[in-house]
Amino acid sequence: MYRYAALVLFLAFGIVFQLSHGTEVDVKDKDDKLCLYANLMVNFSVSYDAADNKTATAEFELPPKVSTVGSECGSSSSMLKLSFGEGHTWSMNFNTVDGKKYQADTITFSYNLSDTTFFPKSTSNDTLTATVKPHITDVGLDTCYSCNSKDTIEADAVNQTLWNVLIQAFVINGNKSENITSCPADVPVTTVTPTTHATSTAAPVTNATTAAPPTTTPTPTLPPPSTGKYSIKPDDNSTACLLATFGLRIGVKQADKYQEMNFDPNGTTVSGSCGVNSSELVLVSNTMTITFTFTNDTKKFRLHALNVTGKTSSGVAFSEANTNLSLWEAAVSSSYMCNKEQNYTITGLLTIFTFDLQVQPFGVKKGVFSTAEECFLDSDLSFLVPIAVGVALSFLIILVLISYLIGRRKSRTGYQSV
Repeated sequence: MYRYAALVLFLAFGIVFQLSHGTEVDVKDKDDKLCLYANLMVNFSVSYDAADNKTATAEFELPPKVSTVGSECGSSSSMLKLSFGEGHTWSMNFNTVDGKKYQADTITFSYNLSDTTFFPKSTSNDTLTATVKPHITDVGLDTCYSCNSKDTIEADAVNQTLWNVLIQAFVINGNKSENITSCPADVPVTTVTPTTHATSTAAPVTNATTAAPPTTTPTPTLPPPSTGKYSIKPDDNSTACLLATFGLRIGVKQADKYQEMNFDPNGTTVSGSCGVNSSELVLVSNTMTITFTFTNDTKKFRLHALNVTGKTSSGVAFSEANTNLSLWEAAVSSSYMCNKEQNYTITGLLTIFTFDLQVQPFGVKKGVFSTAEECFLDSDLSFLVPIAVGVALSFLIILVLISYLIGRRKSRTGYQSV
């Protein structure tokens, strides 16, 4: 009871805790002065050969604690080298250009397939290397490069997504610069409409009337999306190993415009796979492709990654992904259910809305959902929220009144003693 009351009081007073999982490092020169600074987030998606002639995908992120041994600082070239886990290294090389700017030339990622934490059931113990060219150019020499937007760099078997990046590869006099060079994706695009000036002689106006103000057409409200029922079977003769039922709406922000679209389950192609620790549901409609990736830790499952690509109603293409989610969590032997409308911010540009949701990516028996674990909005405890808000506000009013009465009494006592 106390636990639920505490939860509701947090909701009532709007207390929000936000954790940052970025990797922040300082590289110092031989004089123990700061010469290279980095604070960034990197997600990895690596395909590798697993047991039973299967191909698996490992998804993990650059951890907050890494080693910078091997990093180098120079007047015209620098290298940030980060080591983590059992033999994994990630490095970025920088070079100056014309003595006024610098750029990142290469990113080199070496990963050890014998690390069972990241690569379970790998058939190889080799350490492989992927080298790619990042999109970091024309950075002012005495500035920090900043890019909050996600930048995915693809190689044959390795995809790397960088975001929330803040790097100064050449620190002058040991002091990090306050000046910023932003990546193009973070710079807002401003469209200027040309103004046409017409020269004419206005005729005199008689019996003039006031023109009615222009009317604006309100943005139409979308109806609730149709509910789709989806299932994955290992083969045609098997029962379903993954079940999902939901209505889905996609919200996309492009430049200064925001648009919402209902996902139409009619005519949608359903595919995917079921694994021991990872399952995937892929939905392909006429306008978009959505990939849901679920993982489990043998006790609970969750939606771990979501990738959405498609086109808006105006024909503009978009592609957004997040491979570090923790949504729709429930016990492996259960399903997750939330009938109420829910919205989730997947990236800064993508939001999804779910209706009548129920999913079970693991442990499906006889092709039907197992007992559901309900979301908070569906539970019987949801009615406590308005009650707790009222109680909290009443408590605040009583505190203010008591403080006022105590203050007034002290003022009166002080006056009588004079």
